[in-house]
Amino acid sequence: MRKKNMMIMMVTLVVETIITYCIASFFSVRFIEVMFFVGFVIAGGIFYFLSSGGPMARFNEVQVTAQTGIMQKSEHYIAKKGPIFFASALFCLIGLVFFLLLIAGIIPPSEM
Repeated sequence: MRKKNMMIMMVTLVVETIITYCIASFFSVRFIEVMFFVGFVIAGGIFYFLSSGGPMARFNEVQVTAQTGIMQKSEHYIAKKGPIFFASALFCLIGLVFFLLLIAGIIPPSEM
């Protein structure tokens, strides 16, 4: 893996860690309790917005065709996955492991 991609992944993980810490502090819960959900939302958002030719593109094409009567060439679906997506997916998987350990009782519940 290139050095640039590794740097991007590290910055992404740091930013997601900061976001997760802020959310955990705001709701007064532990960091590992929200780690999976934050990683999942960010990875899903990145996948949705970086991909092209999906349902929203087809919806817009149909809408323009209905209004103008001009048939447009439809785009093929392309899912772009880069280092930011992979870092978010890794953060999500690590959060999932911690969340499952928390649910299984291996990690004790927090004492308030």
